[in-house]
Amino acid sequence: MSAVARVHSVVLDCPEPKALAGFYAGLLGWDVADEEEDWVTLAGDQTRIAFQRVPEYVPPVWPSAEHPQQFHLDLSVEDIAEAEKRVLALGAVRHEHQPGEGGWTVFLDPAGHPFCLVTE
Repeated sequence: MSAVARVHSVVLDCPEPKALAGFYAGLLGWDVADEEEDWVTLAGDQTRIAFQRVPEYVPPVWPSAEHPQQFHLDLSVEDIAEAEKRVLALGAVRHEHQPGEGGWTVFLDPAGHPFCLVTE
């Protein structure tokens, strides 16, 4: 079966697109492909992540249904302990709730979106 579409980009709502794009650029090593006042796009190998300004942005609260996370990014790393030091230096926060044990650690980006560092 052939695909109907390909993923063009993943878009995150946030209060400050340039700041959040800077966080993810540092995390992923990607470059800014497009920048406007209310929209910034980063480009990676064949993937794009965009950040759009949302007035009165309310961050997700995980693990809660009041403001659910809706989705999150799982990011592969070779060494979680070393990657943790680097994401914390970029402005991430280690989430207090860590489900399970082992191959992943949950963090929040500067706008409150959860993401996981995962070893394969």
